[in-house]
Order: sequence, then structure tokens, then C-alpha cells
Amino acid sequence: MLREVAATRYVEPLHTGGSVPGVVEADDLGTYVVKFTGSAQGRKALVAEVIVGELARALGLRFPELVLVHFDPAIAADEPHQEVRELHTSSAGVNLGMDYLPGAKDFTPEVARAFPLDPLEAGRIVWLDALTVNVDRTVHSSNLVVWPTLGVAPPRLWLIDHGAALVFHHRWDGSDPAKVYDFRHHALGHYGPDVRAADAELAPKVTEELLREIAAEVPDDWLADEPGFATPDAVREAYVTYLHARVRASRAWLPTDFPGARELAEENARRAARTRQGRPDWLKRVPDLHGKPAAEQDWSVHLG
Repeated sequence: MLREVAATRYVEPLHTGGSVPGVVEADDLGTYVVKFTGSAQGRKALVAEVIVGELARALGLRFPELVLVHFDPAIAADEPHQEVRELHTSSAGVNLGMDYLPGAKDFTPEVARAFPLDPLEAGRIVWLDALTVNVDRTVHSSNLVVWPTLGVAPPRLWLIDHGAALVFHHRWDGSDPAKVYDFRHHALGHYGPDVRAADAELAPKVTEELLREIAAEVPDDWLADEPGFATPDAVREAYVTYLHARVRASRAWLPTDFPGARELAEENARRAARTRQGRPDWLKRVPDLHGKPAAEQDWSVHLG
């Protein structure tokens, strides 16, 4: 089961994501990034974080430890932003914490150009995302970090943030476990991911027993009152059934068609051209106050 800790000090909010998680220190002397139950994404995002994150760890992928964090809004009473204070107030009780990786660097396209990654490791990550229908690990938003960035230990790639995965749990009655999703723009597509080798290695490990152990980690309160299900255990079993069926159907959804760097550049150029075409004429000619070229000539730096 996930360890339980109590937040003892609120450090700061993180404004990089829409859920506005917070960094806290806890009574086990650890530091965690906390995702709150009262966030706009709702509790299903936390369910996805637990199921996908624990599955990643069970399969040997690098993902920070998750803990259940008891949070008292009183420890963050000095937070200056009203919206964040309201988020804390609505999240009193048990929330989800992820072990904080100090100094971690976002895996941006610039970092990706020089970061070495084995095709099999890339394939394992792509395979996990395809299995769990994680639609938010793209070249524009990787939800990957490089850590450590200091010291003698080599930097490694770590997975974070799976709140957008398991899209099927937003519509249980309309999702096919064999459905194919578009992973052409996956953040690791240019590494030539060996997803077939990853499937052969990982699929046999995703058993019903493992999935039940992972689903049991999700607190009852985060599964309660799900339409169409009588109990939290019934919801857990639905996750087990769906993901196990999807594993068995992997040949149908296995992503293998990844565009090369040239194809991506051409597609980004076409997207930029469509965006420019849709702007009013006056916006295309707004000069840069710092002496850079007009927006029409240099807009691509803000795209793709």
C-alpha cells in the first residue's frame, strides 16, 4: 500500500501545470509535490496518477515514489493567492504526493536533441503510454524530466504526471480496449522506440493479479459515487478488466509509425503557416519592441 505522511510545511505552489500542485515537507522528512483533490482536473486525475505511476514502477520504469499526504490547509495560510488558498481549503484531508526530485530538468525538445536514450528504453515508455492511453506525453508537453543534474551520478530520464492517462474512465461504456490512438507525436518518437521488443518484455508482466494490487492502492473516497458502479471495489475491477483486455489486444494498438525529424519539421512548418494565415493582417505586422524581426517573420519560435 502507498505510505501515508502528514504535510508539516508548505513550501510553494507550482504554476507550471493547470492543477497548481504544491511542494510540501512532511513528517517523514521527505519533500513531495502534492496534487490536490480539489483541483480542476478532479479526482480521476489522481486515480490515473496512482494506477499508471505504480504500474510504471512495477515494470521497472523510473517514476518517483507516490505517497498519500494528509494536508491541513492551515499550514499554507500565508499563501498570497486567493485561488490557491481556495484550492487548499477544498482539498483538506488525503491528497497525492510524488517524491520531489531537486534540480530536475524538464525534457524539452532542446534537451532531447542531445540526450542519449536506448531505443528499447524509449520503447518501454511508449508502450506504457499506449497501454494506459496517456495522451499527454508529446513533443510539446513531454511530462518527462532528467535527473539528477548535479553530482557524479549520470542523468537519467524519469516519468512524471499521468493525470491525463486512462481516458477511457471518462466514458466507461464507449471505449474499446483495442482502440488505436495517435502516438506519432510522442516525445520519444525520434529515438526509434522498439515497441515490439517492449511488448514482448512487458505484456506478460501485466497480469490481473498485478493490476488488482495496483488498483487496491487507490483510496475508496477517490472512487466513490462513480456512475454505473455500486462500490469502489467495482470500479477497481473495471480498471483491471479494461487494462488486462488492452494488454491482450496489444497487437491491435501497438504504435510503430513514428515520423522522422524532417517530417516533424515539415509538419510544424505547415502548422505555423496555417496559424499565420488565420491571424488578422495587423497582427502579422506587429514589430518587436526589442528590435527583433516582425511577428510574421519570427512567429515560428512560439509554435511547435
